Amino acid sequence: MESPAFEARRQAREATSQADQSAIAYEHGVGANLYDADGNRYVDLVAGFGALALGHANAAISRAVASQMERLPLALGDVYATQIKLDLCERIAALYPEPDARVMLGLSGADAVTAALKTAVLATGKAGVVAFSGSYHGLSYAPLAACGLAEAFRAPFAAQLGEHVRFTPYPAGDSALGGSLDSVRGALEGGDVGAVLVEPVLGRGGCVVPPAGFLPALRALCDRHGALLIADEIWTGLGRSGAWLASVASGVRPDLVCLGKALGGGLPVSACVGSNAIMRAWGKHGGTAIHTATHFGWPVACAAAMATLDALEREQLPARAAEVGSRFIAALREAGFDAQGQGLMVGVVLADASAALSVSRRLLGEGWLVLTGGSQGNVLTLTPPLDIDAALLDAFTQRLAAAVHPER
Repeated sequence: MESPAFEARRQAREATSQADQSAIAYEHGVGANLYDADGNRYVDLVAGFGALALGHANAAISRAVASQMERLPLALGDVYATQIKLDLCERIAALYPEPDARVMLGLSGADAVTAALKTAVLATGKAGVVAFSGSYHGLSYAPLAACGLAEAFRAPFAAQLGEHVRFTPYPAGDSALGGSLDSVRGALEGGDVGAVLVEPVLGRGGCVVPPAGFLPALRALCDRHGALLIADEIWTGLGRSGAWLASVASGVRPDLVCLGKALGGGLPVSACVGSNAIMRAWGKHGGTAIHTATHFGWPVACAAAMATLDALEREQLPARAAEVGSRFIAALREAGFDAQGQGLMVGVVLADASAALSVSRRLLGEGWLVLTGGSQGNVLTLTPPLDIDAALLDAFTQRLAAAVHPER
């Protein structure tokens, strides 16, 4: 029924881990708890790849969605929008650290990245892109070309992707910063690069936090060479990293910011937001250059996004993620684990991909849902709801030791 790719992936993971990797089927969820079709309960430390910032079946989002469905389920895209779309664009623009920002809505994070890359070409006239090893920006064609997580994602489609992206190392520590920046500088000096696309913290790449000077240095290099700095905040944004925008919290104003995942509280909606000066490039073509689709600005998803942003602000969840996440990472390290990350995007580095898959399966059997990530597949990636009870994270830290060392 599903694409054969997913069954092939399960088989490959079984061969790597020598452990059963059969799928479970979700039946329902409430908050941080999930239940499968057999009635088993799990603590969800994945939260829809980080998209369910408020957990499962959030009441405020459910009410907003139901109300909008009754009022108007669909408008006419970019021709005749709805008030809720305009309200959401205004709300997102206010997150950008400059007045009069402009917003382009989409359905997925990949849509937002595509919009940003298109904007960079229009604004600079240069098609080249600098991206980073270990990065993940989505798998539709424009983002796929800049996907540095796994070459295997790009290889079958390489002939259709062109050769406009240069990959440079993502610095995992202070000692790697100079080499990474030198590589970016070398790419920019060619004169044909219009965009540097970066995750402020690598998400799927293993929750890797770069050195403090990394983003400011990228900003300076982009300014010097006439390129746009695009911050892919699809994972890090809207509180996941402990701030509304991780790039801005680091003291940097990107030219463009990509948002997704948490924005819709479980419904598909994304945004590319940028300065008015940069976004004006879209208006220089008489309306012939547009980036739109039937369901961009879908009123129902816009209503869910407004409810999500309201809750994040009302409950001060970005600040809570910073505090709870810091304690969680410290507890994991105290327990002897190699933990990394920021806010409530946390990676636990294990020996190899086989160990990570085996541990994740043992945890699943004990009622804990986690995923594996990292460029080598050896990192447990944890992105729980931002309002998760901290006691559950304490309990997980204790259970993780038993899963990693079952022989003890």
